[in-house]
Amino acid sequence: MDDFAALNRTIERVVGIKTSNYKEDYIRRRVLSRMRISGNESFADYHKYLLSEADEKDLLRNALTINVTEFLRDPEVFSLVRQQVLPEILKKKTRIRIWCAGCATGEEAYTYAMLARDLSFTHEIDCTIYATDIDRKVLEKAREGVYDARALKNLNERQIQRHFTRTEDGKYEAKPELKSLIRFSHHDLMTNIPAARFLDLVSCRNVTIYFNEKQKTDLVRMIHGSLGMGGYYVMGKTEYLGREVEDLFAPFDPIQKIFIKK
Repeated sequence: MDDFAALNRTIERVVGIKTSNYKEDYIRRRVLSRMRISGNESFADYHKYLLSEADEKDLLRNALTINVTEFLRDPEVFSLVRQQVLPEILKKKTRIRIWCAGCATGEEAYTYAMLARDLSFTHEIDCTIYATDIDRKVLEKAREGVYDARALKNLNERQIQRHFTRTEDGKYEAKPELKSLIRFSHHDLMTNIPAARFLDLVSCRNVTIYFNEKQKTDLVRMIHGSLGMGGYYVMGKTEYLGREVEDLFAPFDPIQKIFIKK
């Protein structure tokens, strides 16, 4: 077994990330980045360092599960969800169930909660958002719901005042009525077991860029199985449905990467 393979086995055991579920090049790049920062020149040296330094386990986990996230990321996507997708669902039911998969520090989950709260002023709506991630550390931050001003850069002043409370240190905390809509929990997408079933919408954006083709296909099949008939699948703007699974969904707005379960 070479040094990189041995390191991968240790990462799976002590960090809790199943490296075989990711592209090898992605894992290698992230590990090399941590090696440069920590001053280790070889995989063997870093392997020893990882086992001896308790903090490095969390630092490597964060590096492997890194997410770029903000409120209303890709505003045109959420405008479509607000103006067309959610009202379409509300024509058939008042209870909406959403799964925000790979939610990271929670900005996207709270964005969906904001959309639901805004609709509640004009529609009867009972919304539950299941927000999951593999990283327990980021889930702790998500549950706190406290953010720097830069995370809110896509929100206007009215949205900020309606949905957030400014803290004494200049940060912004999601109001209780937002937090009450979201159920944060630990979940590994590679188990192929959904966080819930008979969902109305699954938002899994900018996650599959780390997966190989088989894992992308398995993930899409799992999401398809988690949705109720006519449920919506919201993908990342750079992601796509593979040839093996493209027939599972019909396009709702292919430019914004929103699809409907067949």
